[in-house]
Amino acid sequence: MAEKEVLLVFGTRPEAIKMCPLVLELKRRGHMNVKVCVTGQHREMLQQVLHTFGVVPDYDLHVMKEGQDLYDVTSRVLLGMRDILVQEKPDVVLVHGDTSTAFAACLAAFYAHVPVGHVEAGLRTYDLESPYPEEYNRQAIGISARWHFAPTQAAREHLLREGKDPARIYVTGNTGIDALQTTVRPDYSHPELDWARDSRLLVITAHRRENLGQPMREMFRAIRRIAEDFPNVKAVYPIHLNPLVRQIAAEELQGCDSIHLIEPLPAEDFHNFLNRSYLILTDSGGIQEEAPALGKPVLVMRNTTERPEGVAAGTLKLTGTGEAAIYSACRTLLEDLEAYRLMAQAKNPYGDGTASRQIVDILERELHAQA
Repeated sequence: MAEKEVLLVFGTRPEAIKMCPLVLELKRRGHMNVKVCVTGQHREMLQQVLHTFGVVPDYDLHVMKEGQDLYDVTSRVLLGMRDILVQEKPDVVLVHGDTSTAFAACLAAFYAHVPVGHVEAGLRTYDLESPYPEEYNRQAIGISARWHFAPTQAAREHLLREGKDPARIYVTGNTGIDALQTTVRPDYSHPELDWARDSRLLVITAHRRENLGQPMREMFRAIRRIAEDFPNVKAVYPIHLNPLVRQIAAEELQGCDSIHLIEPLPAEDFHNFLNRSYLILTDSGGIQEEAPALGKPVLVMRNTTERPEGVAAGTLKLTGTGEAAIYSACRTLLEDLEAYRLMAQAKNPYGDGTASRQIVDILERELHAQA
């Protein structure tokens, strides 16, 4: 029987955090030929994650360029994948989530008649403008993917309502929870954590394209008010590389002694910051799954979320982007210990850290059934 080949394609830091555990599990089994293609959509932050997990790519498309936009990323990934698919002839291409890398790689695989496995499938807001362009990407990938690895039952229900084959949908949990087993350490230390040791630490992430401008200003103003009104609170913001995000953050947050703006953290450091935090404020996606696994309440500074399971379970609270609403939600969790306890102890709906093993089990079974 010929050895089956799996090609994993990813390009952003969040994708890498969630795909590297799958790469390692595939290689640990040794039953398939595993190839990794990175696109470099988030060049600096991507390298940090690869180093943390010890993953060395077989291909690097180097799509990153100054001033790139969605046209650049999508077209360069699509064209770059063409030669790789011709050369490798993989039996399956695995993509993750909702990025332009995942969408373009899936489209390239479709053109080459190579089946696609979609990791973290079925998340939906059904609003193509929020998150933008991620909601479109995720739905588009779902059209042509052969295997849908859904993190939750609710994600599976979305796929079923869209007419996907029930036999091709698998609820596995989220591979982001798997990653925490590699990165979180009890003996971890960092100067920023030393600075915040005797305070309640807020960890902040904000970068969403649809939040740029006034929404992001209001988010930051709410955080600044909290830091100024609560002397026992300190906030750390590993600031995104987007120049527009950095400009707004500098204008709204600099000069507050209780807020530190720092450079993006490697995955290992960031996960340990989450683990040592009191509360997380974010407009990101994966953190909505990671933080509850660590028992940390999350305020989601967005108007919609494709992870409503966390809201239903009580691990997440959707605040919107308005200054008053964010400030009020944060203040409640800082003053009301029972409200904080209920969120911190809510059951994480995103799995038990075995998603990668489940996905590899399924791939081995499915691919060998086709031999």
